[in-house]
Amino acid sequence: MTRRRLTKRQRERIAQLQEERRKQLAKKAEQALQSAESEEVREGRVISRHGQHLVVQSPSGQHHHCLFRQNLGEIVCGDRVLWQPVADDQGVVVSLLPRDTVLSRPDYSGRDKPLAANITQLVVVLAPRPPPTGYLTDQYLIAAELIGVNALITLNKADLLSPDEWQVFQESFSHYQNIGYPVISVSAKREHGLAPLLTQLKGQTSILVGQSGVGKSSLINALIPHREEAVGELSEASGLGRHTTSVATLHFLDNGAEIIDSPGVRSFRLGRIGIRELEKGFREFSPYLGKCRFSNCRHRNEPGCALIEAVEAGHIHPERLKNFLHMAEQMDKQR
Repeated sequence: MTRRRLTKRQRERIAQLQEERRKQLAKKAEQALQSAESEEVREGRVISRHGQHLVVQSPSGQHHHCLFRQNLGEIVCGDRVLWQPVADDQGVVVSLLPRDTVLSRPDYSGRDKPLAANITQLVVVLAPRPPPTGYLTDQYLIAAELIGVNALITLNKADLLSPDEWQVFQESFSHYQNIGYPVISVSAKREHGLAPLLTQLKGQTSILVGQSGVGKSSLINALIPHREEAVGELSEASGLGRHTTSVATLHFLDNGAEIIDSPGVRSFRLGRIGIRELEKGFREFSPYLGKCRFSNCRHRNEPGCALIEAVEAGHIHPERLKNFLHMAEQMDKQR
């Protein structure tokens, strides 16, 4: 059924009502924070955020519209917080609890901006088109290594591959399985085509990353068939209107999996890291780090380089060292 279009005056009236509600809550929040008598403090989890407004979920599953003070820093989807009630289903966040992990990306000024917190798995989504590249894949895997979470390589739209193309893909990405990264193929259009992904998501708090066009949104919609209804409920809880569809949201799957649907990862890229951090981002380099003849070895053509010798011995895939050297070169240019 076609949604009825609102007139300009109706849209202005809705926006005015939402703004009045935000101001009222902000006033109550300030009063609660300034009050000498502390209200009951409760624990919750951030399900979504828009500006200074949060939807916080209690352990019982109830949603609460909360505000937070800027001196708490950046609060993002997935964060665990302490909050105080100030009205029915409304409250104010008073403390940010320690994070297990945080996924960030550099903003326009080069400073790290948190995207999601307390994730346990990064799902790298590839597709036949645009053709997947090991270089971009390695960037995502480095991020997973540095923040200490699992990484899963997922080829979406696998039904579009011919047998020959599928063989080429397997040959190009088989070395990732050899170093411990699961590689699976999925298709949202095939019956049971998502089964391999659902198995890998179970028991994890995951976020999907990948370049534009690989079908992350299609996967999210297939995994969360009632996503629109869930987002609508959050919109009601927050009072922020339908534009909450453009913010990061934590969804719960029937098999116990959790997925953070974040528009922020569309342009995800590595932040400013040093050469030693870059080395640690390649997990198979670990046995050879510190064993080069020279302590300041750049692993290009220095004699006695342990990484070069490992490539020659077949212990490190040459493409991985090639990508490492290119990233190191780009880092030098940014300094």
